[in-house]
Amino acid sequence: MSSEFNFFQNWYPIFPLEDLEINKPQSFTLLGQRLVIWKGEKQKKFQVFLDLCPHRLAPLSEGRIDEDTGNLMCSYHGWQFNEKGICTCIPQAENQELVVKNQHNFAVKVFPTREENDLLWVWADANTPDLAEKKPLPLSPQINKERGFVWSSMVRDLEYDWQTFIENVADPSHVPFAHHGLQGNRKQAQPIAIEIVKSSVNLIEAKVSRLFTTTITFEPPSRLEYAIGFGDKGQQLGLITYCIPIEPGKCRIVAQFARNFAYSLHKITPRWWEHIKTRNAVLDGDMILLHQQERFLQQKLAGENWKNSYKMPTKADRLVIEFRRWFDIYCEGKLPWEKVGFSNFENLKISDNRQQILDRYSQHTKYCKSCRNALKTNYILQIVSIIYFILSLSITAILPDTYRISWGIYLIITGLISVGFFSWLKFWFEPQFYFVDYIHADRK
Repeated sequence: MSSEFNFFQNWYPIFPLEDLEINKPQSFTLLGQRLVIWKGEKQKKFQVFLDLCPHRLAPLSEGRIDEDTGNLMCSYHGWQFNEKGICTCIPQAENQELVVKNQHNFAVKVFPTREENDLLWVWADANTPDLAEKKPLPLSPQINKERGFVWSSMVRDLEYDWQTFIENVADPSHVPFAHHGLQGNRKQAQPIAIEIVKSSVNLIEAKVSRLFTTTITFEPPSRLEYAIGFGDKGQQLGLITYCIPIEPGKCRIVAQFARNFAYSLHKITPRWWEHIKTRNAVLDGDMILLHQQERFLQQKLAGENWKNSYKMPTKADRLVIEFRRWFDIYCEGKLPWEKVGFSNFENLKISDNRQQILDRYSQHTKYCKSCRNALKTNYILQIVSIIYFILSLSITAILPDTYRISWGIYLIITGLISVGFFSWLKFWFEPQFYFVDYIHADRK
């Protein structure tokens, strides 16, 4: 029996466009398929290929963009491929006819792409480009400048699976506890009555009517969105998350945070500041809980189903229950890992290495252009601070006695301030891009 829902024949946003670099190939794994994202100065849009050179299967993501042709060059033997994946150059070929006659035989597998709503979208089935053209993107209605919305974006890889992510974001009742002090307060937690409005193979919609009217929309397989309305002027806050399945036990979140108010605050707040102050901390608050939860669940599912494994008696659990039903009915309760060579949750074990699970650099910073630039600026400022401190002491030491008191005190004080600034950069600011432990017991 085959699943009714096809994960491969869908569009996935895999990167915010502002985080991708021209002339620098980037690797990514989508549904177990290693891909290379690239764009030269001569290309109009980013291309996505299977990350394998057909010659000897070297990773094209380790390649480069040739300055003369603008094509993607494999760094192993120099084979080149244009934006259609066709092989255009084989340096070892005795004559050009060999290349011309075998262009399509030596071609790279190409995945359809689109660029919309500030995101790079990829169709996960390279064999059905015609179907990709007909199927619309799962776009959010809140990413719309004409309706007065502004937004920022974020990408991060997570140490748990696609289904665990969807289940978690579909559960607003965890927020006051898992994100205490960031997005809620555990002492102010209240019952949440979730009402399922629609449920089909292509859409689940739920509503929460409390102080704020909230609509939660799940458009499989990736878009899970909150629209929160409040005030008497139609103010709206949006959380748009796209969950991208990478491999068993790993997924990626591409998130957009929208609102139709506070425009000035949006303009002056750097993305990197949002990321280190709130966005990464929220994901850290879930990470270890969900990493372990999904592995406990998989152990239980070996002998029983989720209905017996979970105890979900309240209305706050209704959307999680509806998602689990949808997953059972349309996907047979599993992702199609066996089609790309994985056994479902094969050999997944709990990791107690907190620095690995909460590794902000590998999961986020190296992908985020704003955070990378902020980190580079941090290193420059550290060097400048130390140089200024050394110079202030040196100049004070050689000043004539008549100037040492007036100018020397100023130089020493500012030198000490520069040391304090260096310490703040080194021991608080810099770790925000690498690792910050999240201990729930310490969050008072």
